[in-house]
Amino acid sequence: MYAVVESGGRQYKAIEGKSITVEKLPHDDGDVVELDRVLLISDGDNVKVGQPLIAGAKVKATVLGLEKGPKIRIFKMRPRKRYRLRKGHRQTYTRLHIDEIVAG
Repeated sequence: MYAVVESGGRQYKAIEGKSITVEKLPHDDGDVVELDRVLLISDGDNVKVGQPLIAGAKVKATVLGLEKGPKIRIFKMRPRKRYRLRKGHRQTYTRLHIDEIVAG
């Protein structure tokens, strides 16, 4: 059984018992989070698609912690102007363990 949920403006495939990485959420480690923006639920041959959301459907997940994504290098240069700028960035993500998918 899996569901497609929306969090932080992006869509994720949530499978029971697996973990997913979503945009940073304001929760502590061990907190239980309910994702209520469920777009699709599939249970074998039975597929329920929302228009755009499924009423009453929820995905319950436990926060495992924060993670950092890969380093992104930013390099700007203007030729003949002696201008060079080098920066780096690592985005922070939240790791969620999918506990239960509740169909509406």
